[in-house]
Amino acid sequence: MKQHREGLLSVHSAVLIFGLTALFSKLISLSAIEITLLRSIFAIAAIAIYIKYLNESLLLASRRDYLVAIVLGFFLATHWVTYFHAMQVSSIAVGIIALYTYPVITVFLEPLFHGERPHIKDIISATVVLLGIYLLVPEFSINNQTTQGVLWGVLSAFLFAIRNIIHGRYFNAYPARQALFYQTLVVILLLLPFAGDVMVDVSQAQWLQLLILGVFFTALPHTLFAHSLLHLKAKTASLVGCMQVVYGSLFAALFLAELPDWKTIAGGLIVISAAAYETLTSGQQLKKA
Repeated sequence: MKQHREGLLSVHSAVLIFGLTALFSKLISLSAIEITLLRSIFAIAAIAIYIKYLNESLLLASRRDYLVAIVLGFFLATHWVTYFHAMQVSSIAVGIIALYTYPVITVFLEPLFHGERPHIKDIISATVVLLGIYLLVPEFSINNQTTQGVLWGVLSAFLFAIRNIIHGRYFNAYPARQALFYQTLVVILLLLPFAGDVMVDVSQAQWLQLLILGVFFTALPHTLFAHSLLHLKAKTASLVGCMQVVYGSLFAALFLAELPDWKTIAGGLIVISAAAYETLTSGQQLKKA
């Protein structure tokens, strides 16, 4: 139970920080690929300094683990780019809402990796989350920016769900900081050919924003989230993470004047309820075990 509580504390802290991270998609006037590359450079520097401070080795146990790290890095890179792009073509609320279809995707995909069937309570929780997201999204039309944001966000959700499941299944033997170091390194190597020339055009103000984004809103929350996966199933972390929808919407309203309507509030309450339900029931299952 102590480890379970530690996992829940990590994921809740990460989700709160993630809610603020979304603001940078609007505050930094660079493309999603450029933001992802430059935030990753600052993030990996912070992680490397921390690992050096702890005097830990960066070596992995086997060649297979290096291959898994490459796969995880690919999914993390594409998730980050599509997520920020979704918010740039539409709004922060739409991007976050669309991303949070990933708990639904996770609930149905994760059992396949464990040789299980989805539990009834998880299907109910996922359905409730889906209802909350439905209330948050206005009308669907392929020609408007909202739909474009939703499509990019759902793609990002799929990539994020796969990454979390693979991480929890095949890479959970490593500390979160070490896992994120390798994944971020792969992100940089993948994106450098597409955005390497942008560095000379970045202003001083943007460098400061990217530093803050990379260290405090990338390295820290992703390390916390990865740490939570050592103690929680990906579906639990995913459904708790739905609270980012509410956090992100509130922060967008406070700092960017993107005021939520009644559907946003109603959908947010539904999402929070589903996340709280999953948190409580997962703890009860451990007590019975």
